[in-house]
Amino acid sequence: MASLRRPSHRRINDSTPTSSSSSSPEPPIDDETDFFTTLKNDSQSSIGVPSIRDRSTSPDSRWSTPMDPIDRLPAEILIAILTKLSSPRDLLHCMLVSKTWSRNCVDLLWHRPLCTTWNSLVSVVNTLSKPDAYYPYSNLVKRLNLSSLSEHLNDGSLQPFIHCKRIERLTLTGCKKLTDHGIIAMVKGNRSLLALDITGLDSITDLALLTVAQHCVRLQGLNITDCSKVTDESLVQIARTCKYLKRLKLNKCFLITDDSILAFAYCCPSMLEIDLQDCRQITDVAVTALLSRGRHLRELRLAHCSLITDNAFLHLPSQLTFESLRILDLTACHQVRDGAVEKIIETAPRLRNLVLAKCKEITDRSVMAITKLGKNLHYIHLGHCQHITDSAVKELVKHCNRIRYIDLACCHRLTDASVKQLATLPKLRRIGLVKCQSITDRSIMALAKANMDPRSKVQPQSYLERVHLSYCVHLTLQGIHALLNQCPKLTHLSLTGVQAFYLRDDLINFCREAPPEFTDHQRQVFCVFSGDGVGRLRDYLNEDPSSIYDTEGTMYDEHGEDPDTDQLSAMLQEAAIIDDDDMDVDGDGSQYGGDAEGQG
Repeated sequence: MASLRRPSHRRINDSTPTSSSSSSPEPPIDDETDFFTTLKNDSQSSIGVPSIRDRSTSPDSRWSTPMDPIDRLPAEILIAILTKLSSPRDLLHCMLVSKTWSRNCVDLLWHRPLCTTWNSLVSVVNTLSKPDAYYPYSNLVKRLNLSSLSEHLNDGSLQPFIHCKRIERLTLTGCKKLTDHGIIAMVKGNRSLLALDITGLDSITDLALLTVAQHCVRLQGLNITDCSKVTDESLVQIARTCKYLKRLKLNKCFLITDDSILAFAYCCPSMLEIDLQDCRQITDVAVTALLSRGRHLRELRLAHCSLITDNAFLHLPSQLTFESLRILDLTACHQVRDGAVEKIIETAPRLRNLVLAKCKEITDRSVMAITKLGKNLHYIHLGHCQHITDSAVKELVKHCNRIRYIDLACCHRLTDASVKQLATLPKLRRIGLVKCQSITDRSIMALAKANMDPRSKVQPQSYLERVHLSYCVHLTLQGIHALLNQCPKLTHLSLTGVQAFYLRDDLINFCREAPPEFTDHQRQVFCVFSGDGVGRLRDYLNEDPSSIYDTEGTMYDEHGEDPDTDQLSAMLQEAAIIDDDDMDVDGDGSQYGGDAEGQG
C-alpha cells in the first residue's frame, strides 16, 4: 500500500523578508552599468559603482539599531539626490554626516576633480600622494581636465596622475609644454580611457599615439587638432585597435593621407563624427570610402580639403542613402560643383547644416537642389557663391521655411528682393550679408518687421540675434535704428565699412575694440557692436533721434550714389579688404560674416 505523504504547511509570517538587492544576481566585478539614468553623464561609466556593493546594512543590525528614513535609501537613489548639489563645498559637508554618506559623496567629489587654478591642482596632488589615504582616490578620478593650466603644465606636472588608471576622459587642450613622455605615462596601462583631447600639442609625435593604440582599446573619441607631426603610421594603428571610435578630429594634421582615412573607414564602423579640416592631402577616394561605409555618420567636415572634386560624391554606390548625416562642411572645396551638390542632397535627404562657403563654381542649380531638404534645413552657408541670384533665394525661402541661420556674404548679385524674402523666415536668428553692396535700407526695414498674425494684438518683434552687414555701403542710420528697436534679442551687429557709422565718433564709442592684428586702414573702418554695446547704442539713438540724424538725406535716396561712396571704395581697396576672401571683417574669428562658433 502506497504511503501517504503529509502535506507541508508553510508559515508565511515566520519567513524572513528579503530585499530585492539580495535576491538579484550580483553583477560582474567589471560591470559598468550606469545606475543613474537621470544624471547628465556623457561618459559610459557609473559614478562610484565600486563602492555601492558594500553599503547595505545587515537585517540584524536594522532591527537592533533604529535607522533614520534617509539611511534606508538605496545607494543609487542617495547619489542621485546628492548630484543635485552644485557646490563641492556642500558635498564636502555631506561627507561628514555618516560613513554611508561619505562613501557616496567621495565618488562625486573625485569623479571630476577641480583643477582650474594652480592652488587647486596642488591640493588635488597632495591628496593623491598621501600614503595612508582613507579612500583610493586615484581609482575614483574618471575625468581630468587640465586645459585651464595649459601655460604652466609640463611632463612633471602629470607625474602625480600616472596612477589614475581609471580615467575615462582626459583633456589637455593647449598644454604645449607636454611631450610624448607625459602622454605615454598617462595612457600606459589605462584601459578605461574613452576620450582623449590633446588639441594644440604640436610636439606630440607618432610615439605617443602608438601607445594610445596599444593600451586604450576602448577609445571612442580622439582630438589631435594641430598635432602637425602625427603621420599615417600611428593613425592606421589606432584605427585597427580602437574599433569603437565614434568621434575623430584631425584638423590641421597636414601629414596624413588617404591611408589613415581608409583605415578608419574600414575598421571603425561606429564612426559618428569626423573632422578633416585642412587635411589637404585627402582625396576623393577617402571621402567616398568614408561615406560608403559610415552608415551611422552624422557629421563630416572637409573644410579646405582642396583636392576633393565632384567624383568624391558622384562615385558613391547607387541607391545608397545616408539617413543619419546631419552636418556637411565643404568650405573652400573649390572643385565641388552643381553635380556634386545634387548628388549630396539625393543621398543625404535629412541634412540639417550645409556649408558650401567659397565653393565658387556652384550656381542657382545647386540652390534649387538644396530646396529639396525642406523643413530639415536649419543652417546654410553660401558665402562667396557669387553666381547665386534672387530667384534661387526666393525658392529656398519658399521650401525651407525652418532656416535659422543663413550666410550669403559676397553674393554680389543679390538685391533687396532676396532680403525681403529672407525676412519672412519665421525662425531666422542669424543672417550674414557682408559685402552684399546692392542692398539698401529697404532690406533693413524688412528684417526689422516681424512676421505676426494680423489678428494678434501683441507688438511685433523680430527674433534676430546676430546681423552681419559690413560693407553694405548704402545703409543709413535711420534704417539701423529701426532694426535695433525692432530686434530686442540682438546681441551682435557688424557695420564695418558702413560710412554712416564708422565716421561718427559718438557712435564708435559703443563699438568694441578692433583686433590687434588689424592694420591702421582696417581699424579706420572697423565698426562692430556686440553684447552690451548693442543695447547702449540703442539707448543712445532713442534719447534724441532728431539731433542725431542727418536731416539732409533720406533713407530711400534713389537719385544716385552717395558722392563719398567712391572715396570709401578707394580707401577699402587700399586696405586690401574688399577682395580679401580670408579677411575676418568682424574680428570674431569668422571669415565671411558668419559666426565663429560651431555650425552644429
